[in-house]
Amino acid sequence: MTPNLIFISFLAYTVMLFLVTWITTRRSDSQSFFIGNKSSPWFVVAYGMIGASLSGVTFMSVPGWVGATQFSYLLVVGGYLLGYVVIATVLMPLYYRLNLTSIYSYLDQRFGFWSYRTGAFFFLLSRTIGASFRMFLVVNVLQVFVFDAWHIPFIVTVSVFIALIILYTLKGGIKTIVWTDTLQTTFMLVAVGLSIYLISKDLNVGFRGLISTVWESKYSNMLVTDWQSKQFFLKQILSGAFIAIVMTGLDQEMMQKNLSCRNIGEAQKNMFSFSAVLVVVNLMFLFLGATLYLFASKHAIALPARTDDLFPSIAINHLGPIAGLVFIIGLISAAYPSADGALTSLTTSFSIDFLGLDKKTGLSEEQKKRIRYTVHISFAVLLLLVIVVFRAINDRAVIDKLFTVAGYTYGPLLGLYAFGLFTRHQVKDRFVPFVALLSPVLCFFLSEYSEKIFNGYKFGFELLIINGIFTYFGLWLLREGNRPEHIGKE
Repeated sequence: MTPNLIFISFLAYTVMLFLVTWITTRRSDSQSFFIGNKSSPWFVVAYGMIGASLSGVTFMSVPGWVGATQFSYLLVVGGYLLGYVVIATVLMPLYYRLNLTSIYSYLDQRFGFWSYRTGAFFFLLSRTIGASFRMFLVVNVLQVFVFDAWHIPFIVTVSVFIALIILYTLKGGIKTIVWTDTLQTTFMLVAVGLSIYLISKDLNVGFRGLISTVWESKYSNMLVTDWQSKQFFLKQILSGAFIAIVMTGLDQEMMQKNLSCRNIGEAQKNMFSFSAVLVVVNLMFLFLGATLYLFASKHAIALPARTDDLFPSIAINHLGPIAGLVFIIGLISAAYPSADGALTSLTTSFSIDFLGLDKKTGLSEEQKKRIRYTVHISFAVLLLLVIVVFRAINDRAVIDKLFTVAGYTYGPLLGLYAFGLFTRHQVKDRFVPFVALLSPVLCFFLSEYSEKIFNGYKFGFELLIINGIFTYFGLWLLREGNRPEHIGKE
C-alpha cells in the first residue's frame, strides 16, 4: 500500500460521490436540503442509515473490542432493537403528526423557548464534538499513511476533506446524503466481508470452518454475569435500548433522514428494516474482530497498544494489497457519513431552531439559500477548528474523555422528552437550562468516583439512563400547571 495508491483510491471514491451529488441536486431547494422534499424511498434510507450509524469509530473500534469484551457488545445491539421499537411507535408518529423539520421544535410547543433552545444547543454541542472526533480518527489515518509521506501539513489535509464535504452537501443536503449513504454503506460492508474471506483463506478453514473456530474460541462469549462489570448483560441490554432512543430517536441527524420519507408508514418500515440489518452488520464486525485476533495468534503478530489499530495494521500490513486497498476505501466510506450527515443536521438545527428560517415568510427562496449556505460553511469551519485542536492535544485519553462528555449531553434530551411525553405538567421554562447543565456534571463525577462510592461498582452505558433520570427529577421540581390539551395532538 503506497501513498500514491491510497490517494488514487480516495480520489476515485470522491468522484463517485460527486456523481451521485450531481444527479440528486438538480432542482433542489431548501425543502430538499432539510427533509428531501419528503420523497426519499424508505428502503434506501434504511440501507444508508447503516453506514451513518456505524461511522469510522465503529469501523476501527468494534473489531478491536473483541479482545477485551468478546461478543458482549452484541447484547447492546440487541437492546437497540427495543429502543428502535420505541422510536418507531412513539417518537416518529409524534414528529410526523406535528410536521416537524427540526425534532427539537417539539420542546418549544411542549415547554417553551428556553427548553427548546436547550435541547437544540445540547444536540449542536454533542454532534460538533462527536463528528469532529470521528472525522479526526479517519483523517489522521490518511495523514499518517499518505500525506505525511508528501510532507503535507495536517491542517491542509483536513481543510481539503472538509471542502469536499461542503461541495457535495451544500446544495442537496439530506436529499443527497440519503443516496450517498447507500454508496458508503456498501463499501464498508465489502471491506468487512473481504477481510473475513481473506483471513479464512489464510487460516485454511473455509467460511463454515471459520464460524466453528470463532464459536469455539474464547471470543464468542457474550454473557457477562458479574453485576459490577461494565459488560453485565442486563446493563448492556437496557443501555442499548436507551442509547438507541437518544442517539437515533432524539438525534436530528438520524431523524432527519427518517423525516424525509413520504409518510409515517414508510418511515416505520425504514426503522424496522434498519434495526434488523444493523444487528447482522454489527455481528459481522464482531466476527471480523475474532478472526483478526485468531489471525494474529497464528502468525505471532504483536498486538498493537491500542485495539483501534488492530484492523488497520493487519489489513494494510499482513493481508496483502487488495485487503489494504479495500480497508482504506471502507475507512473513507466510514468517514464521509460521519461528516456529511453531521454537517447537514447542524445546519438544519441552527437554521430552524435558532434562526427560525422556516418561519420567515418574508424571505425569498434565494435569501433563505444564502443564509443556509452561510450557516453550512460556518459549521464546516467550526468542525475544522475542533479537529485541529484534537490533533494539537495529541492525547488519546483526553480526546476520549471529551467524546465521553459529549455523550453525556444526550441525557438531558432523554429527560426532557420523557417528561414531556409521560407527564402533563408544564415547567418553569427559564430554569430548564440549569437542570440540563447540572445533570451531565453530576454524571461525570459519579462516573469518576463510582468505584469508591459504590464499593467497586463501575458505571457503563447505563450512566446515560442516570443522566436522564437526574434531568427528569429536576424538571419534576420545576413543575407547575398541566400542559394545554392540544399539544402533541392533531
